[in-house]
Amino acid sequence: MSGIKLLFMGTPDFAVAALDALYKTGEYDISVITQPDKPKGRGYELLPTEVKKYALERGLPVFQPVTMKSEEAEELIRNLDPDVIVVAAYGKILPSFVLDYPKYGCINVHGSLLPEYRGAAPIQRAIIDGKKVTGITVMKMDVGLDTGDMFAKTEVEITPDDDFGTLFDKMAEAGGRAITETLPKIISGELKPEKQDDTLSCYAAKIEKDDCRIGFTDDAEKVVNRIRGLSPVPLAFTFRGNGVQLKIVSAKLTDEKSGKPCGCAYGSDDGIKVVCGDGRVILLTEIIPAGKKRMKAADYLRGNKIDGEIFTASPC
Repeated sequence: MSGIKLLFMGTPDFAVAALDALYKTGEYDISVITQPDKPKGRGYELLPTEVKKYALERGLPVFQPVTMKSEEAEELIRNLDPDVIVVAAYGKILPSFVLDYPKYGCINVHGSLLPEYRGAAPIQRAIIDGKKVTGITVMKMDVGLDTGDMFAKTEVEITPDDDFGTLFDKMAEAGGRAITETLPKIISGELKPEKQDDTLSCYAAKIEKDDCRIGFTDDAEKVVNRIRGLSPVPLAFTFRGNGVQLKIVSAKLTDEKSGKPCGCAYGSDDGIKVVCGDGRVILLTEIIPAGKKRMKAADYLRGNKIDGEIFTASPC
């Protein structure tokens, strides 16, 4: 295995876990492609991707082409001459030239049990949809969107206490284990790929602003799952009766039922209770009021009376 030239392509924390696992094997000659630095914060300072930071700290060569669909990118791939390419949350579509170049293929670490949740937001969508199990699929990339043949799957449990943040960490760790265990078998030819059943596929669309609006018209379990799937980022939000926005960090189901209209909110010692579309009541435990920092919902109630207000998805 020693001497295998591996090109790693990835961008966020999820990808760092896979890169770290591969790096620690000591089995590969690794170079890295990640997305260009982007301006962030109030000062729009150019900041590196998480993958770039990790790679530079370990002396790995890093490249940041603006696009992979260019002559410059093709020349870069030829110069690097990888035996295998591993992709984890790179964030851009790869052209056929890149997919077809390496001898052992272009291998993707995808955050779902394919063919479920092809697309950009598989971890969030699994929680939002109330799934109890998700996982990692190691697959050979093709020109379709997460449609390639599969080499291996690893299941990851979604517990009632998981939100996007905690599940993301578990999935990233599982992805690192999966690629280090699977890649040598792919290179040796021990693993044979399995085609996906397209009739079982579903699409995990990118999270948009409208996905984050909470009007409490759905049943209580669906509302809580949406809040969990959007926390800690980008966060679900709702509007008080006075039009003030509240971002919702965490919430949980209660055993209470109410005949009050959906969206009706009232205070308790533990936080803000809200009636959902099925009459069940959920408890908002942590929130971020507009212009404020994250806080316990119970603390917010000390200076804000909300009893009887109707929380809505848009300001009145």
